[in-house]
Amino acid sequence: MVPSPLALLLALGATALAGPLRFVDCGSKDGSIQEVNVSPCPTQPCQLHKGTSYSINVTFASKIESQGSKARVYGEMLHVDIPFPIPEPDGCKSGIQCPIQKGHSYSYLNKLPVKSEYPSIKLIVKWELVDDQDQMLFCWKIPVQITG
Repeated sequence: MVPSPLALLLALGATALAGPLRFVDCGSKDGSIQEVNVSPCPTQPCQLHKGTSYSINVTFASKIESQGSKARVYGEMLHVDIPFPIPEPDGCKSGIQCPIQKGHSYSYLNKLPVKSEYPSIKLIVKWELVDDQDQMLFCWKIPVQITG
């Protein structure tokens, strides 16, 4: 099946504005991450400006079959995970064609909104995508700095 024009546009836009990030794999069990892009993030740690939304593009290969997937995002401070709401937690509405097939590669596309009321701090963003058995298709972490 051909990806939607919007998915292609998002993928092209994200690639033009950001190179692959260095990330820490934090437990991808049912998939393997090939690349993580956050746009715009020209340098690491990513400077996340309040009131701005960032494009997330993760290319991964699935090791399992799954009917669906769900994203969970956290801000990690002092080894404590604080849930971070994202506009669309359903992976099947975020560039992934479901059901997910074993051995196929996928481009997961989402947005990371940074609200104006967030404090200006350094933290770790932890992004998980779980399958329908609540096992991790991918999990990655990157350091960020939230700035005014």
